[in-house]
Amino acid sequence: MKILVVIAFIGIVLSLGSALFYMMRGSAPPVEGQSPKKGNMATALAFRVGFSIVLFICVLVSWKMGWIQPTGIPPGA
Repeated sequence: MKILVVIAFIGIVLSLGSALFYMMRGSAPPVEGQSPKKGNMATALAFRVGFSIVLFICVLVSWKMGWIQPTGIPPGA
């Protein structure tokens, strides 16, 4: 399960990086006869948000099923 979480986190970071790339590159002026490509950045950000929600649900379900255990500072300490 830990490997799945790491892979999902890497996917989220890569999606965020691709959105940054599309934002920094900007949109080129449309070439005659071709329609301009729109929504690359929005698509990458939507994928990141959806992937983050799925990852959160997977971690929550894994914790409830006992597959992963919380670590760190115990509550009330």
